[in-house]
Amino acid sequence: MKTTHFLLIRKCILAAFMALSVMYNLSFAQEKIVGLFYLDEKPVSIVIKDGKIAEVNKIAQLPASGRNIYIAPGLIDNQVNGFNGVSFAFGEGELSEEALIKATRALWERGVTTYLPTLTSNSHQLLLRNFTILGEASKNESLLGSVPGFHLEGPYISPVDGFRGAHSANYIRKPDWNEFMEYYIASGEKILTVTVAPEIEGAMEFIKRCNELGIVVALGHHNGSTEVINRAVVAGARISTHLGNAMSNTINRHVNPLWPQLSNDELMISIICDGFHLLPEQIRTFYKVKGPGKTIITSDVTMYANLTPGIYKNIDGEDIELTTDGKIQYPAQKVLAGSASTLDKGIGHIMKVTGCSLADAIRMASTNPARLYNLDDRGIVEVGKRADLILFTVENFRIKILKTIVNGQVVYQLSE
Repeated sequence: MKTTHFLLIRKCILAAFMALSVMYNLSFAQEKIVGLFYLDEKPVSIVIKDGKIAEVNKIAQLPASGRNIYIAPGLIDNQVNGFNGVSFAFGEGELSEEALIKATRALWERGVTTYLPTLTSNSHQLLLRNFTILGEASKNESLLGSVPGFHLEGPYISPVDGFRGAHSANYIRKPDWNEFMEYYIASGEKILTVTVAPEIEGAMEFIKRCNELGIVVALGHHNGSTEVINRAVVAGARISTHLGNAMSNTINRHVNPLWPQLSNDELMISIICDGFHLLPEQIRTFYKVKGPGKTIITSDVTMYANLTPGIYKNIDGEDIELTTDGKIQYPAQKVLAGSASTLDKGIGHIMKVTGCSLADAIRMASTNPARLYNLDDRGIVEVGKRADLILFTVENFRIKILKTIVNGQVVYQLSE
């Protein structure tokens, strides 16, 4: 009798506790953060529960210690060739699960909570191997879903100097659907976007088939005419990759691929806002034409980003220079060879040169790419979405990341 009585009392206590938990929203997997909401710069309290945003509440004021701290959705980068010594594009025997984790953790420190590892033009064997490695590695639970898929930039691009950029001419080729499907399957069907030159033989059919498969087609490293670009958009192309770059240093002032991409209202654009790839007046013009709804800030960072300035070797053994001011250049072609700046710098730079709001800058660096790639669970601060959040300050157009939260977990916090 005593045992039965004890068990009955225990059940009653547990039931009461569970009821209280529901009533007062108690949870051991719950956290509350406060700061200035990025959309209106007003004080807000956000409750995180079980990896998701449970509440977003306006509050009267912030504690003194948090009055200059903003809260926004984590940044989403659609073009990361590598980072912190890790290359996704090449490197015999260097790419591994550990390397992907290393790069991801370093990007978390810059506020990037989601990104697409990007593979550029290379041999069939290497692309197949790297997609196989990345497809498996991206399943690692410690990545917390930060790598939902991949970007294939090339090898189906223009072979012409200037337009091919720093891509090796040895590996550029015409689109081959069977070859591409090998990469797609090797990746675990996680290739979310492909950059292609629309003017090359077989490109239109390739674009159509990618579109049918739900893969976002981007136009880049190309010299397509107005007619070709418009046909590509009808076939399914949706965005221009790093517009204004990957072009010959000398182009016809009237007939070139820049104007038709800007004038086509169906095309979004991605732009690199690191202070080197585009002049301020170019960014302002692009922004005025496309607006914050059809613009994505990308980084195009490479493995050299976060490394010591100096001379490094590319896939062909040619020199790549990382300068002391953060520029990565390919001296042989007198062109840039990717970027060393992450999206946090891009946000500050586009605000500085265009006068856009913080809300619009975050939209271009998070919300827009989330929508483009159908990542419906992130890119916005809203109840029910993943708790991918960043806390940061803004001073003189410089973004300083204080804390990064991925899927409800604090993955980075700036040491005092």
